[in-house]
Amino acid sequence: MKIIVCMKQVPATSQVEIDPETGAMKRLSANTRTNPYDLFALETALQIREKLGGTVTVLTMGPDHAKVMMQDAYTMGADDAVILSDRKFAGSDVLATSYTLAQGIRVLGGADLILCGRQTTDGDTAQVGPAIAEHLGIPHCAWVAEVVDVTEESIQVRQDLVSVAQVSEMHYPCLITVDKDMCVPRLPSYRLKKQTAGRPVRILSFADLPDQNLSRYGLVGSPTSVAKMFAPPVGDSQVYLEGTPEQKAETLFDTLVSKKII
Repeated sequence: MKIIVCMKQVPATSQVEIDPETGAMKRLSANTRTNPYDLFALETALQIREKLGGTVTVLTMGPDHAKVMMQDAYTMGADDAVILSDRKFAGSDVLATSYTLAQGIRVLGGADLILCGRQTTDGDTAQVGPAIAEHLGIPHCAWVAEVVDVTEESIQVRQDLVSVAQVSEMHYPCLITVDKDMCVPRLPSYRLKKQTAGRPVRILSFADLPDQNLSRYGLVGSPTSVAKMFAPPVGDSQVYLEGTPEQKAETLFDTLVSKKII
């Protein structure tokens, strides 16, 4: 069983810098962490490997300092780690990001099963995983809350789709996106940290990808753009309401109206 887990570094704080020209976040200046949803995807992959055998490769698109996230993945049990890193990938929207990741997966020889977190905490689109599957021409199931059964030939999953639950079975190769209630991610292992201390992280650039059409990558290959992005202002003022519950409610209502909040 060959499993690939797509992961991403996201800002660990709301205090981020925005490029005024492109509207994109300056990721090199941001304090980052592993996208929380991706930890559930990695844990699911490790559990499937424990049952069926095989390998788990972690794949990300980002700058070189994503190696820190990859080393953390090693300490959880990942076998290999690959970073797609090139200035030509900068400013990618969902379409360009998913296409670049799909190209990276092709370089790695494909996979039986690809796992992604349901969404990222910075973009929140929940579209990259399904878009990867579309680029690769493979079936996918999004918002997976449970792996009902997994065999050498297929995987059966339960999807929580807001108002309805659906059980689906797919033959490999396929892709699933994992919800946060799927499992409890394991803690990093000190033993694995010692064992994987010198394990390399493979770096792939634009030159390594099979499709050399620049119009498919980065800002050039992104049909959508952010008109404006900014961190919300931080307020330190507090208002204390006095009186009976009815008086407090009336004061609160008047305050919200005066500030044009409602």
